[in-house]
Amino acid sequence: MSAYESLPPHGPNGSIEVIAGPMFSGKTEELLRRVRRAVIAKQSVQVFKPERDDRYAKLEVVSHDDTRMQAVPVVDSAALEASVTNEDVIGIDEVQFFDAGIIDVCNRLADRGIRVVAAGLDLDYRGRPFGPMPLLMAHAEYVSKLHAVCCETGGRAHFSFRTSEGNGTIQLGGTDEYKALCRDVYNKVYVREHTRRENAD
Repeated sequence: MSAYESLPPHGPNGSIEVIAGPMFSGKTEELLRRVRRAVIAKQSVQVFKPERDDRYAKLEVVSHDDTRMQAVPVVDSAALEASVTNEDVIGIDEVQFFDAGIIDVCNRLADRGIRVVAAGLDLDYRGRPFGPMPLLMAHAEYVSKLHAVCCETGGRAHFSFRTSEGNGTIQLGGTDEYKALCRDVYNKVYVREHTRRENAD
């Protein structure tokens, strides 16, 4: 029996919501919108982010359009769980950067009756499922798939293409290092860029 099969059923009030999509699709903005509505409803809220993501601010979650909210930076899923007290709603930004333990943590929090709202990239720059996202989406009661605008065609973008050098899966950046592309353009550009980098090595 796997760790996931041994988990108890979800509590009556807890749930997991995942907001997924490419870069520049408004994931963080949507996360903050849902959390702010919970605040308006007078619910107790806490937002978390991976400690490594300090692109815009250390103690805030910041969207690309500069929407901000105070957040607690944590080093891993265990630290996140240890920081949760009696909140009604937990927000987690950039959840793809967390270790695999985040899946069990989110399930345990939901089983306690907490509404867990997590936002993250579903695919990395190679177009492959990113970290814990596939399993987290499978465990979630609600999954929202957002799309960006393709910077080449103006159509619906589903892929994040890295324009800078580097082969590591995790490489923080913004519009200076990434752009959102639709499937057709991504396939053409990725093959061309991959071939160029292979020839340069």
